Amino acid sequence: MKLQPNIGKVDAVIRYLVGIVLLLMIVLTEGPWRWLGLIGIIPIVTAAVSFCPLWRLFGINTHENEHKPHSHAH
Repeated sequence: MKLQPNIGKVDAVIRYLVGIVLLLMIVLTEGPWRWLGLIGIIPIVTAAVSFCPLWRLFGINTHENEHKPHSHAH
């Protein structure tokens, strides 16, 4: 089963940044809350594979927006 990409470039960059910040929690914080930073793996993986199951569930597709032709009205 091939998953159709539904994450665009801007969406992916944001996911990578959020994922890295969350992962940094593991190093920069103390106590049991620091392990919540492992959640950062999720946005990084979804960005890497260009597919988000949650986006599919809600019908969101930022990948599609990149391929629409732009109209140049003068």
